[in-house]
Amino acid sequence: MQPPLKPDGFESEKLFILSEYMRKELTNHPLTCRLFITDIGYFPKAQFHYRDRPKGGDTTIFIYCTEGEGWVEINQEERIKMERKNLIVIPAGTPHRYGSDNNNPWSIYWFHIKGEDVFEFLRSFPLTKRTVHIPVAGFLKFVEWFDFSYGLVTDKPFSVPDHIHIAQTTRQLLSTIGMIASRTDHKSEAYLEHAINFMSEHIGESLKLEVIASHIGLSKQHLIYIFNQCTGMPPIELFLRMKMQRASQMLDLSTLSVKEIGAIFGFQDPYYFSRMFKKIMGSSPSHYRSIKKG
Repeated sequence: MQPPLKPDGFESEKLFILSEYMRKELTNHPLTCRLFITDIGYFPKAQFHYRDRPKGGDTTIFIYCTEGEGWVEINQEERIKMERKNLIVIPAGTPHRYGSDNNNPWSIYWFHIKGEDVFEFLRSFPLTKRTVHIPVAGFLKFVEWFDFSYGLVTDKPFSVPDHIHIAQTTRQLLSTIGMIASRTDHKSEAYLEHAINFMSEHIGESLKLEVIASHIGLSKQHLIYIFNQCTGMPPIELFLRMKMQRASQMLDLSTLSVKEIGAIFGFQDPYYFSRMFKKIMGSSPSHYRSIKKG
């Protein structure tokens, strides 16, 4: 029996599509006309997800698989397997179709961009291979950019200044991912992933730098160097950002109070937790929770 294929409608999904009115506004604005976001979303464990565009579309599509598996076919050529940490770019006007693996459905972040500068980014950076492996440093930057951008467009969908800001951060994201994809140091990446996995396992604790370094088997100075080179920030700052990203998910998916969520991530003072959350995520926990998503 044919599975119930569907383009969207997944539990806990995040989805935003730019209105036709705002498309025209951004197409004509001098600061967004050359590159702007038209669609953005996150589909977790998207079983039976499927899209078929035999004539392509008018936007360039970026799909980043964070868990599970899927596939993409471009120009009716060989099917490309998508796995964890793989990103694929589908240029505008290119016939394509894609879908999630039925047994191990993918979780994907995705966005569509439009404008004349998109082609130049694809030409200048190695983003049009069959797939691009994005290491853990790129993943963290991608998620941070997504949370920030998605929060802005869902909170103020008709704000031109906010769309201008998103357009500029999108340029930075594309160039950052392009640089990471072309200059990956596999040894440093292994240390980094080991450290981040350790942080994730102890996300509710207050880890000290020397504890992380000792677990990884590096000096504190070498660990700081690797984090700064690969992520642009020291280990403890990244650990705090991981906590806030996890906290934002709990604000979306649970009914726990802000105080209870803060305590889960090691913040016994709810006011300090709220200050840190606002500093990193751009809004207070209560305001973030009130933003309509999906």
